[in-house]
Formats: sequence, structure tokens, C-alpha cells
Amino acid sequence: MALEQGVDDYTKDGTVDLRGNPVLRSKRGGWRACSFVVVYEVFERMAYYGISSNLVVYLTKKLHEGTVKSSNNVTNWVGTVWMTPVLGAYVADARLGRYWTFVIASLIYLSGMCLLTLSVSLGALRPPPCKDTNVDNCQKASALQVAVFFGALYTLALGTGGTKPNISTIGADQFDDFDPKEKGQKLSFFNWWMFSIFFGTLFANTVLVYVQDNVGWTLGYALPTLGLLISVAIFLAGTPYYRHRLPTGSPFTRMARVIVAALRKWNVAIPNDPKELYELDLEEYANKGKFRIDSTPTLRYLNKAAVRTGSSDPWMLCSVTQVEETKQMLRMIPILIATFVPSTMVAQINTLFVKQGTTLDRHIGSFKIPPASLSAFVTLTMLISVVLYDQYFVRIMRRWTNNPRGITLLQRMGIGMVFHIIIMITASLIERHRLSVAKKHGLVESGGQIPLTIFILLPQFVLMGMADAFLEVAKLEFFYDQAPESMKSLGTSYSTTSLGVGNFLSSFLLSTVARITKNHGHHNGWILNNLNASHLDYYYAFFAILNFVNLIFFFVVIKFYVYKAEVSDSMEVLAEELKGIRLRASSQEVSNTS
Repeated sequence: MALEQGVDDYTKDGTVDLRGNPVLRSKRGGWRACSFVVVYEVFERMAYYGISSNLVVYLTKKLHEGTVKSSNNVTNWVGTVWMTPVLGAYVADARLGRYWTFVIASLIYLSGMCLLTLSVSLGALRPPPCKDTNVDNCQKASALQVAVFFGALYTLALGTGGTKPNISTIGADQFDDFDPKEKGQKLSFFNWWMFSIFFGTLFANTVLVYVQDNVGWTLGYALPTLGLLISVAIFLAGTPYYRHRLPTGSPFTRMARVIVAALRKWNVAIPNDPKELYELDLEEYANKGKFRIDSTPTLRYLNKAAVRTGSSDPWMLCSVTQVEETKQMLRMIPILIATFVPSTMVAQINTLFVKQGTTLDRHIGSFKIPPASLSAFVTLTMLISVVLYDQYFVRIMRRWTNNPRGITLLQRMGIGMVFHIIIMITASLIERHRLSVAKKHGLVESGGQIPLTIFILLPQFVLMGMADAFLEVAKLEFFYDQAPESMKSLGTSYSTTSLGVGNFLSSFLLSTVARITKNHGHHNGWILNNLNASHLDYYYAFFAILNFVNLIFFFVVIKFYVYKAEVSDSMEVLAEELKGIRLRASSQEVSNTS
């Protein structure tokens, strides 16, 4: 009995320690290990948002860039930050594993932060100060100054590529899907993960932004650099408690083999019985701690890759499990595409929303609110909404739906998309009011400060936080949950790719709309350096229409989406089949002996 209890204490999900040995559930993983990961994320988000939240202000005030150029430089950099995780996911899944990929990338991240702090500290690395309200009259940054500053930013972006897709996955890996207690804990992990992210973001959007605007950019960037150093140290301190997954080979190669094999056998008939398709022995999956996936009727054409034709070439013959893994990743792509437009809306928080704030009265007595600090209300609303969602909404909905999550992940994402329509309608109406006051006080041409409190922008920031509590949390959990077990990092990178493409799309739309609506150099376009003479209200209304069209597309996509089967259920079936095979083998041996 003691021996059986000891065996049961080992995790059943194939996790190991850094030396590759199976781990005891009582010694590693769980919330104890996750505490180091979650604490890391608080400090890391403080570092990242300490840069990104106020970056448009630095580019405008210190590097003397205009509205469109500064906004696009922000979204292009943020887009790169969110796209590089695809590379990081590849390295983790195919080569180094999640832990070592994260450790190396975090050092690159830290070096980028140090160089960035240096670039804002030395006078020779930025143009001379300029107090002219029209940045066109100010001296522009030299090629060297631009190269150092943006070189530091993109070094940082490369580092985040290895940290973003792996840190949340490392946290999720600390829970065993085949232990009922740990599986239940995992359902709440992503909510509390987002809580830690936005707690760090809240500090960045309040304390750090204030320091940057009122004390100095040197200290404002040195503090998040120090925070990142502390966060890496905290993560490394938790190493003895982590569970790890061994790299399983390039997911891109495995997917490419399935697609190529199916195309090369385009004229081969698919058997009616899925059992006639090629599949590895059950023992092989069990011995390697991998998961077998049964054949499904969706994307049936790819089943041709598993049809036996006499060749064992991996580019001609793939197992059913390999085919199904590819299907799972491809099935999520339409959902991914549907998240691009909402991600474009998120990009406005650190660009146009902040630029609007610079035109308004920011005083509370003698205290002057930094425009980027309103982003803190996105964070605060997000924190409150996640807690209320996890503690109350899920419990109420669970009674009606019998779903452990309350509602499905796609339903949660859909609610977030509805919020985005409301956000842009609200932003358009508020901007129309701001412009009417500017016109009333004769501030259109001068671009002077409008006698309106900055808090008139509060509704669009608060609504954005509520939208994130639905869409962003569900998106992260969905792409992790629906990805095959051997491609979790790649699946997680889908959520970051969504934000990356959304930021690039924001740059494209801003440049295109600004160019089209500007009449041959006359100052009557929608987006100008002088926001009082612009028409952001029209731009936001355009976004509301774009979100509505995207929501219809999302409804069409989810109608045809098929959730993958629970892995734990398939493993139970596998265990039963293996038990049956062994029993039959033992009976046969007894029969032969007698």
C-alpha cells in the first residue's frame, strides 16, 4: 500500500525536473511554485508598461515626433514585442525547453532595459529641449540618437519574445491535469495570472509615469530596470520547485509534414474506418508520457496524411495524433483572426487616448496628472472585474450552464467584443464634445489646452478594463487550452500574435486614414499634430463600425468551431486500453504455459 501511495504521488502529466527525472507532486509544482512565477510577472509587467504606457509622450516631447509618427512608432514597437513570442515559442518547444528559453531571453530583455535607461540619461543621446508647441519647429533627433534609442527598444522586444509565451505556460505547467484538485486550481490560474499582470501595470501607470513626467526620465526608466532585475532573481529562486516539460521537437515541422503529406496524397482515398489510418502503438505513447488523440471528422482532407501507401517517409506518412495536433492549431486560426480588430482597439490606449489627455486640464489642485496615468483605470477596472468574474459571475452562471467555467471561453470572448463596440461609440461621443468646447473657446487653430478636466476620458478607459476582463483573459486561456499538449507554447503565442497584428494594423489604419483624409496638404484631415483641428470623433466612429463587422465575422466563425476533447479523458481511455492489452497478454501467457 505504501508503495502504491508513493507511485500515485508522482505527477501523471509527464512533467520532470531539470535533470529529466519524474517529479513528486508533493515536492514540486502547484501554487507554491506558481507564486514565484506570479511574483515575477508583477515586476516584469511593471518594467514593460513603465516603458510602453508613456512612450508616445517621450517620443513627442524629447524626440520631437508628430502625432502620426510617434503613435506609429509606439504601435510598431509594441507590435514587434507581441510578435516575437512566435520565435520564442519555437525555440522552447523545439530546442531548449520553456525554462532555459525564458532564462536566456530574460537576460536579453534586461540588457535592452539597461541600454534604454542609458539612452534617456545622456544628453548626447537625445536632441536639445524644445518648448515650442509645434514639434515641426523643433530640432529632430540625429541618426545616432534614433539608432541607440530604437536599438534598445528592439533589443528589449527580442527578449520579451522568449519570456512572454513561456512564462504563463510555465505557470500552467505547475498543475497536473490528471489530478482533480490541481485541475480545479488550474481553472482559476489564468484569472489570477491576469490579476498579477495588471497589478504590475497599475504601478507602472501611476508611480512610474508620474516619476517620468515630474522627476525625470532617467529615474523613470531606472526603476523598471531594477524591477526587472529583481523579477528575474525571484523567478530563479523558485527553480527547485518547478515542474518542467521536455522539448518535443519543432511544432512547425510537425505541422508542415502533415500538410505536405496530405497534398502529396491528394488523390488517395480516405478509409471510412479511422482505425485503418496509421497510428503509433499505445505502449509507445505511454512510455514517452505523450498523449494520443483520436481521429476527428473536421478538416478531413488532412487525414490523407495518415493513409498508408507503403512509404514510411515522415513527409509522406504521419500518425493520426500528429494530424489531429495540426488540425487543432489550424482550427484556432479563424478565432485568432477575429481577435485582430479588438487588439487594434487596445493599441489606442497608449497612443491616441494619451494624446487626447495632453490637450485637457490635468490639475487636481496643485497636482498635475500625467496623461498616461489614465491607463491605470484600465488596470484597476480589470483587477476588480476579474475578481468579481471569478468569485461571483462564474458561480452564478455555473448553476445555469453546468459548465465549470460558467460560460464557454468563446462566449466570454464574444462579450468582450461587444464591449469594444460600446467603447468606440463612447470615445467618439466624448471626442465630439471635446472638439465642440475647443471651437467654443477659439482653441482650434492654436491647439491650446481645453478647459475640460481630463476625467471626461475616464469612461473609455474604464470600459476598456471591463472588456479586457472578458476578452483578454479568455483569449489567453483559450489558445493555451485548445492547443495540443506538445504545442502549448505555440498556442500561447497565438494570443500575443493577436496583439502584435493588432498594433501593426493600428499603424496601417492610422497612416492610411491620415493620408486619405488630408486634402493635399491642407489642415483638415482626421488626424493632425494639432488634435483640436483633427476629427478623432470620426476615426473612433469608424472603429465602432469595424468592430461591429468583426463581431459578425466572429459569430460565423464560432458557429463552426469544434472544441478539442479533454486530454485527461483521452488519457483515461488510453490507460484502460493499455490495461486491457496487458490483461489479455497475461491471460495468453498463462494459457500457453498450461
